[in-house]
Amino acid sequence: MIRIVIAEDQRMLLGALGSLLDLEEDMEVVGKARNGEEALALVKKHKPDICIMDIEMPLKTGLEAAEELIDEPCKVIILTTFARAGYFERARKAEVSGYLLKDSPSEELAQSIRIIMDGRRIYAPELVDLAYDNENPLTKREMEVIELIADGKSTNEIADKLNLTNGTVRNYISIILDKLDVGNRIEAISRFKEKGWFK
Repeated sequence: MIRIVIAEDQRMLLGALGSLLDLEEDMEVVGKARNGEEALALVKKHKPDICIMDIEMPLKTGLEAAEELIDEPCKVIILTTFARAGYFERARKAEVSGYLLKDSPSEELAQSIRIIMDGRRIYAPELVDLAYDNENPLTKREMEVIELIADGKSTNEIADKLNLTNGTVRNYISIILDKLDVGNRIEAISRFKEKGWFK
């Protein structure tokens, strides 16, 4: 019997997923979580074979939880509506066994679980294409700058925090806007978020 924990913050979807998987003769849902924190607690308590997680959940995202489960025997499947290159990249680094999209047919999920239990990985085909088309163009320092911009920090505050001059920060911002092909800071944050590149 394949023992499963599901983490999904939309209650109706959580219930529906649980019911669908419980219908499979070789599967049993042993726990349902509404956020990443609950998912981690249920995995520790029930020691399931598989943990299926949404990404955008309160308290702790599915990706953050997956990163914490990297050394656990439990295999992680990300099930999300977001086909974003940055999310997929993080999921791969967290060694998730599957990254599937919610608009896939339900029988595909059960089949994917069985394949993953046989030791293989499954990624939605759309994501593989995205991953190669959408590498994050920013350097580590440029990433630090855009994350501080997203936190609402001014040029002066960014300069203080990173021990840089205001001129250097302005140069970084100019390079970031150029690389992301946007006209201002708000558009840069929006583009970066849309790609799933924020840590």
